[in-house]
Amino acid sequence: MTTVLHTPERVGTLADRCAAILADRGVDPTDVTPEPVSGAVAALELADARIPPRYRHALADHPQVTTWADEVALAGRPGPSGTRGIACGPSLLIAGPTGTGKTYQAYGAVRSLLAAGVRLRWEAITTPDLYARLRPRPGHDPERDLASLARSPLLILDDLGAAKQSEWTEELTYRLINRRYNDMLPTLITTNLPTDALRDAVGDRVASRLAEMTTRVVLTGRDRRRHPAA
Repeated sequence: MTTVLHTPERVGTLADRCAAILADRGVDPTDVTPEPVSGAVAALELADARIPPRYRHALADHPQVTTWADEVALAGRPGPSGTRGIACGPSLLIAGPTGTGKTYQAYGAVRSLLAAGVRLRWEAITTPDLYARLRPRPGHDPERDLASLARSPLLILDDLGAAKQSEWTEELTYRLINRRYNDMLPTLITTNLPTDALRDAVGDRVASRLAEMTTRVVLTGRDRRRHPAA
């Protein structure tokens, strides 16, 4: 039996041959534009079905918000498919007067994470809706709902301090925030209230945890709802 030994081709020769084949097929070898990540696109489409229509095209463009989204993505753990999923990470408190774009930035941050291919299970609720949802009533288990929100890998808690406060609402807010504080779960919080007023609204225990677990972002400007951009 005769063994035929092939002389290895030089890398440059192979590269020239590949370039020639691509040229014959009309493919530009210098075009390295990445293909869209189908999983990320699908996840974003599913998220858009859950995001309120007004915020379905939200884009997070505030530097501190985009930095937060990057940090959450980097803190994710790779899953079986290789995509990163949220296990723990930093939280963000977006404060500012009414109409300065707090909710817009929050939903934009979620869309940024999904577009980056992060596997993301998330919930979003306003604090008035939170208290309405957890109010005891026949045939409803508020403890189960509270546990579900507390365990969510990412939670948007919108308009903190907007609802009328009582001992009951303060206790619910504390239980929710404390659970997420202990488990170091990313929480995106928006509020119209300045620091002192927020402390009065949610109590010292919640305010103390928020001060440690969140980076504070303050948005300024006129009410966009009353003074839309030209």
